[in-house]
Amino acid sequence: MDEFSLISRYFRRSGSSAALGIGDDCGIVSVSPGTQLAVTTDTLVSGVHFFENTDAELIGWKSLAVNVSDLAAMGAAPRYFTLALTLPSPSESFLEAFSRGMFALADQCGIEILGGDTTSGPLSITITAMGELPRGKGILRSKAAAGDDIWVSGDLGGAAHAVGLIRRGLEPPADCLEKLHRPQPRVALGLLLTDTANSMLDVSDGLLADLGHILEASGKGAQLELDAIPLTGSLGRLDRNEALLCALTGGDDYELCFSAPRKKREQVKKIADLAQTPVSRIGTITGEPGIEANLNGQSYRLPARRGYNHFEEAWSLRPGTQ
Repeated sequence: MDEFSLISRYFRRSGSSAALGIGDDCGIVSVSPGTQLAVTTDTLVSGVHFFENTDAELIGWKSLAVNVSDLAAMGAAPRYFTLALTLPSPSESFLEAFSRGMFALADQCGIEILGGDTTSGPLSITITAMGELPRGKGILRSKAAAGDDIWVSGDLGGAAHAVGLIRRGLEPPADCLEKLHRPQPRVALGLLLTDTANSMLDVSDGLLADLGHILEASGKGAQLELDAIPLTGSLGRLDRNEALLCALTGGDDYELCFSAPRKKREQVKKIADLAQTPVSRIGTITGEPGIEANLNGQSYRLPARRGYNHFEEAWSLRPGTQ
């Protein structure tokens, strides 16, 4: 199968809203009046971002999900994406399952493929996703204010726990596998938070690392209430410190972490209800740099390791995708 036959068979879709979709040297899109285009890129590499024996349908879903999650973290509505796919061989069974998983999420999120590239080599997937947001309304990392509540969506730690068990040859609980393989981009929540959240990003490297990005960009600190951090259900069977370590440093959660003024607390809860997405208030932005934490009313010593860094880790497989 040549490159053009591969693209036509597995990735060309009908009914695109783009001015020019897949099939030419470039795609062409029109941006709605009064909006800006948010653009993000992520690469997933076999043996680094996912286990080599991971089902192709799950790889397809997650490859797109990590990009859509970035759009959600900016408060952008997903619109288009491009795909650069490097394959050891043009396996029809892999391509059929991969495209099925990717387009299942694309249809769920309302995002369309615009074009891309295929080439031969070790399996890797690079997706560039584009979304629209009202001009000047992007939710940045750098706008957290002292006194803001800190919120997180969904639950944390399940994906990291799944990776740890798989590495040891054990079968993870179903809810942890779901977190690892089928992260749910919080698009509806991100869109509704545009006029409420001061700062936001998605939790991909670990809560401490990603919250740290907000604090560094904003020149602020944080007080965390660890009792309030929502843990994936099966983590309740673990020692509390082990469960917290998964949530604080494990990564691959793709939940939204955001800050909002205390006076908007009830508004945040209403937005969460509208988005049908649970949120938990886990702390407060402070004026002094650094992160302090309490557990059961007592000071808690946070781990020195805050999250994943590609160029500092020696793991054969990292627990998430940045």
